[in-house]
Amino acid sequence: MSLRVADLAASTTFYTAFLGTAPKDATARYSTFTVPHLHLNLVLLVNDSAQPLDTYSLYHLGLGVADKAAVIAAYHAALAEGAPIVKPPRTTWRGTPLHELWLRDPSGYLIEVYARLTDEELKQMPPDQEPVFLVTGRAAA
Repeated sequence: MSLRVADLAASTTFYTAFLGTAPKDATARYSTFTVPHLHLNLVLLVNDSAQPLDTYSLYHLGLGVADKAAVIAAYHAALAEGAPIVKPPRTTWRGTPLHELWLRDPSGYLIEVYARLTDEELKQMPPDQEPVFLVTGRAAA
């Protein structure tokens, strides 16, 4: 995956913290991340176009993680980085039941961090199917 970014240094710092690994390569024009356990090769490129970035046409990046604890950990890492939280960690039941977190990177790209529910977790679905928040005290940005 490759993204053009508004600020390479800010995006490199964000993705270093978010992915938990330093770039494999970094120059003044790009940063490359290789994350084997996610099967991810991410390249951040300087936006050298006169046109502003269009973060609207890419709906979101989805990052599947192991479990609910990993979604909550991603939330705390995002808070530590100052990333805007769009939807705090929660369990959703409608559509595909997931533990999910939605946030934005420094260029404005929307990121969904999610984990599929276990069979045991699926049995805990509330009758009204309303989302269940996984942390308290923080609102969406």
